[in-house]
Amino acid sequence: MDQTILPELEDHKIIAIIRGIPSGTGEKVASALYEGGIRFLEITLNTEGALDMISNLKKKFGGRMKVGAGTVLSVEEAKASIDAGAEYIVSPYFDEEVVTYCLAKGVSVWPGTMTPTEMMRATNLGAPAVKVFPVGALGMKYIKDVRGPLGHIPMIATGGVNLNNIEEVLQYGVKAVGLGGSLVNNKLIAEGNYEEMTRLARAYVTKVQGGVVHG
Repeated sequence: MDQTILPELEDHKIIAIIRGIPSGTGEKVASALYEGGIRFLEITLNTEGALDMISNLKKKFGGRMKVGAGTVLSVEEAKASIDAGAEYIVSPYFDEEVVTYCLAKGVSVWPGTMTPTEMMRATNLGAPAVKVFPVGALGMKYIKDVRGPLGHIPMIATGGVNLNNIEEVLQYGVKAVGLGGSLVNNKLIAEGNYEEMTRLARAYVTKVQGGVVHG
């Protein structure tokens, strides 16, 4: 297990989620995000050419960005992602086999969980952190409530996090947030407006670095 990746994520606090972007735009998107200060990229496997993108971006950014795979739904997909160079694995749900496989391979895995039961089961199995998803549908205060009894579990909030509520979410004590369309905006990509994506990334990074108090 890469013991450095979670502390590094806690330092940067943002995972940019690349999902369903047009073929051939991966490098431009990643570069725009990097310029804005983003250091963690999650390429979802339901994106066309995802495995090639993981492999290419890992080579391109060699150590400057952490490149992981998201929407990993099976052990087979986890294996393919790790073979492509994914440095961490993210799932939208909790699959014991995926967690066990990744841990055996020494790759950090952050399964999707919603209930306290899932969070505890994933943690007891050895998952170094859990993704709380979909936190937007649950309401951001759900994080605060669940962290009352389960504050020892490292959590990553995903779904519904935006510029207006990111500070609130982080103040509830999550290690990081996953940002999809609120940062990796497909409309901006279609317009080729990568400067705006960099500006947006910088706005998020600035908020995150603005003296967040951990609860």
